[in-house]
This record gives sequence, C-alpha cells and structure tokens, in this order.
Amino acid sequence: MTSVASLQPEPAPLLACTVSRDVQNFDLLIDEMEKELGEAWGDLSFEDATLFLGQPDASGMEFIALAVNDQDEADLDKITGIIKAAKEISIKVILIADQVSPIALHQMLRLGADDFVPYPLPPGALHEAIERIRKPAPQPAAAEAAAAGASASASAQAEATEGQHPTFKAKGDRNAVVLPVHGLAGGCGASTFATNLAWELASIEKSGGPRVCLIDFDFQYGSAATYLDLPRKETVFEVLSEAGQLDSDALLHAMLTFNDRLHVLTAPPDMLPLDIVTPDDIGRIIDMAQANFDFVIIDMPKTIVAWTEAVLARAHVYFALLELDLRSAQNVLRLVRALKAEGLPHEKLRYVLNRAPKFTDLSAKSRVKRMAESLDISFEVQLSDGGAQVTQANDHGLPLAESAGKNVLRRDIQKLAKSLYELNKAVESGKA
Repeated sequence: MTSVASLQPEPAPLLACTVSRDVQNFDLLIDEMEKELGEAWGDLSFEDATLFLGQPDASGMEFIALAVNDQDEADLDKITGIIKAAKEISIKVILIADQVSPIALHQMLRLGADDFVPYPLPPGALHEAIERIRKPAPQPAAAEAAAAGASASASAQAEATEGQHPTFKAKGDRNAVVLPVHGLAGGCGASTFATNLAWELASIEKSGGPRVCLIDFDFQYGSAATYLDLPRKETVFEVLSEAGQLDSDALLHAMLTFNDRLHVLTAPPDMLPLDIVTPDDIGRIIDMAQANFDFVIIDMPKTIVAWTEAVLARAHVYFALLELDLRSAQNVLRLVRALKAEGLPHEKLRYVLNRAPKFTDLSAKSRVKRMAESLDISFEVQLSDGGAQVTQANDHGLPLAESAGKNVLRRDIQKLAKSLYELNKAVESGKA
C-alpha cells in the first residue's frame, strides 16, 4: 500500500485512494485494493482527503473507496463534503458501508456516490463495482440523437427516482403459484424470508426464468420496500382504495421492479387500517397477479383479518414462520384452532422454523423434535441463523444473494426456491 503522504517525486500513477477514519477497520478492503490495483493506490483519513482533493494531483485519480461504519455517522457532514469534492473534479466514489443506518446510506448515495458495496465485502464485489464505474457513458451519434438522449436521460432519472414499473403487458396468460408468508410471532423473520424467496425465484435462471411478483399486504408495518430499497408510492393507496374497479394494467403500473427481475407491490406510504380492503378486493388483486405471473409471494400481516381467508383459499402453500420458543408454540395452537373453528383449509400450512439450531447442537435439535410432536406439526423447512449479515442486507436494501451470497440462510432459501421451481416445472410438464 502506498501512503499518499510519502509519495516519491516520480511515483507510479495513483489510480485510487481509500478514505476512512481508520483503514485498519476495513482489512478486507486493503486486501481487495491491493489485488485490484497493486501499489497504485493510497490511503487517506477524512481530514487529509478534504485537503488532497483540492490539489492538482488528485484530478488524475479514477475513484475513491469511501469506507464508513456506524461510528462515522457523527461525521456525516464531513463525509458528504468529501463526496461533493470528489464529484466536482470528476472522481468516482465507491461507498463501502459497514452497519450504516439506511438514512445515512441514502443521503450519501443521493449526493452522488457512484456505487455501493456492503462490508464485509462479498467475494468479487469490489472488482465488479470498479468495472461498473469504468464503463464509459454511452455517447449519442449525432446532435439529434443527443437531444433525444438528453430527454430520455431526464425521463430515466425521474423514473429512477420513483422506481421502474414492469415493462411487459398484462395478457392474463399465466397461472401463478401463490405462496403467502405469515409470521406467527414478532421479529421471526417472515418479511426477510418472503423478500429473499421472491428474489431467489426471480433470479433462478440467467435468462428466461419465471416471472415473479412480491406483494406486501402488511399495510401498516410492511418492510419489503425497505429490504429492496424501493420507494413507497401513493398509487398503492389508490389500488387498495379502488380495488373493486382495478384492472391488470393498473395493478402492474402500481408495481415497481427490483433489478429488472422482481416485481413488487409495496406497502403504502402511510399506515392504513387492515380492513381498508374487503375479502373480494384482496381476491381480485391476487387473481390478477396470478394471471400475469408464474410465482406470487405474499408478505402477510401477523394479524388474522377478514380477508386472510381469501388469501388462504388461493394459496398453494401457506408458509407459517416461527421460532423455537414458547410464544411461537402458543400462536401455532391459536392459529390452527381458529382455522379449524371456521372450517378453513389449515392443511395448507407449511411450518418453517427460522433460526433453527445447528446440526451439532443436539440439545436444541431434540427441543425441535419435542416441539413438533407436542404441537402435532412437522417442520418441513428449517432455516439457519444468518447472523448480523441478514440485518445488514436488509438495512442496505439488498437481498442476501446480492450482499452475502455465501450466508447460510441465503443457501437455505436458495435451496427451497430451487425445489419450488423444479416442482412447478414438473407439474407444468405433466399438464403438457
């Protein structure tokens, strides 16, 4: 690593710098910078970066890797000043963030950070970010094309601000598998599971994969938009309040896309009563989604409401998430008792144990067995505890596949998505 302060009179060209409070807090970043740039990079503190970016020597750099963690949020003004200074001399900014709050992260991205990589660095993530910022901007071929390009760029910028809508037309030519996800206790990870399952299904093929949508029916505390870094739009409220007159085109227009693959109907911007919609309204929304997608993942509120029956009736499998604790066990009994009392299809429930014990934890595994026997259920899916990386991914608005691909929870959800996809393909082949 080359120190900026001790450069020789004729040094190798300086292509980049890390900027941080203390680069030793980001040891993986040091390794990756050396791997990508050899000796052609330096290290700056926040204070030195402000001075260095005002000097002529800085203008020849390609980018700075701005590394921040939760302790740096007190210096947010200083950090944003560094971003502005870099952008003024056309230096790209790659933001490396470790447990930074979503508000601070979004502020830094809005000020002009060109790319973002979570820390600890996923394998190859820094290399990919560098490749992306090195791609030249497309140049119009003529003045007429330039004018059209400027107009398109303005439209694209406005669209990016509010999120992109699905580009396909509603034809009603599909028959989706409907998979609701219902958390049986607060904080059991239902929204995380729903969001990551939807993304795994949407990205299961490099091209020509299934068309997947994620619907957030938790009108009060829905977090799918947060977990995918999507805006909450007023059109969602219009969809819910006028569901009786809704058509497929209006439903698709209210959706946003994540990475051009996953289509999402987020929760509304403001908290709404859960009974703002009727069972018929919910049924209509699901039916239209089912007719235009291959998989429909529904993130349900924890509360049982009048329209829960409409979702359960259309579900192929109804995932019920719980943990290995007494509150979850009691809630399973309450839910099954309520469904049986109303004559509803409780056999559609598939119990998912989140934060399941490790294979070597024999004591906890025996507790899992006793819990299943006492509740007269079976855990068809057991999800590993993904640890702090799960919270970081959610805060950064990225699925685990994009931020921590080797995480054990991600692998469990990926395995489940693959089995669902292959089962659906086998069923479709049988029909053909």
